[in-house]
Amino acid sequence: MLFDQIRPKKIDALVENKTVYEAEFASLYIYETFKKAENIYLQFDFPIIASMLQGKKHMYVGNAPGFDFLPGETVTLPSKEKMIIDFPDAQFNSPTRCLALGIDAEKIKKTTDHYKELIDIQNDIKLPVQTELQPEHILNNEHLQHLVNKLMMTFVNGSKAKDALLDVMINELIIRLLQTEARHILLSEGKMDINKNRLAFIASFIEDNFTENLSVAYLADKAYMSPSQFYKKFKLTFGETPVDFLNNKRIEFAKKLLKDTPTKITTISQSCGFNSACYFNRIFKSKVGMTPNQFRKNYALA
Repeated sequence: MLFDQIRPKKIDALVENKTVYEAEFASLYIYETFKKAENIYLQFDFPIIASMLQGKKHMYVGNAPGFDFLPGETVTLPSKEKMIIDFPDAQFNSPTRCLALGIDAEKIKKTTDHYKELIDIQNDIKLPVQTELQPEHILNNEHLQHLVNKLMMTFVNGSKAKDALLDVMINELIIRLLQTEARHILLSEGKMDINKNRLAFIASFIEDNFTENLSVAYLADKAYMSPSQFYKKFKLTFGETPVDFLNNKRIEFAKKLLKDTPTKITTISQSCGFNSACYFNRIFKSKVGMTPNQFRKNYALA
């Protein structure tokens, strides 16, 4: 088991016990908390990509509202960003586990510059020039989560080729995050001038209408593209297919309904735009790692 490999031989602290793995241009921190705690302060001097492994945290970042941080989700933070963390469910036999990956700012800049040379996200939109990742709570990104898990395994196993393998994977991780950041740039740009960018318009349209019956052919027609051209450009720009983008919005909304309302699961699936409850259950489990019923039992408000 991976947790057996990463757990330190000695537990020095019951709250945020830390194990550190180093590489040439990155550091991996594994945090474990073995008892309930509140208002734990944490801050890093470098950009951080955090991912939940087990249990739940409730986080407050900067002046933004607090949010639940759950397994399969990722948070990106710039250097010196203040965090206040609650651990509502941590127990000695079932600790809360989280990883934090710190990447050298120059590494981020180098990869960002290279990426900007390779891709033009429409002529009138440019990626921001920055060396720090902006605070962002990323949900339902399977590619990103799979990559974070591979990075953790590579750090922990410590093979002779570790640094070379991590170099490749961190480059990919930065690009995946840039694609996520590009999404917000396009959405923001599209809201300012809906006709300025076709993909911005479509992304904004999905955001506002994800509960409706939206097909790729229908979205391509609204973008004045052929379905194949639209599919290719959308995936290149956002790092995921139009169907994945749409389903992620639906699943995000479904999680909120499951947590905050007693609505029947079949009704929720319809409210989120799924025509089939079976398809909803399958997509939900593939993206969240548990069925809607299991999610409700674990995370619904008392």
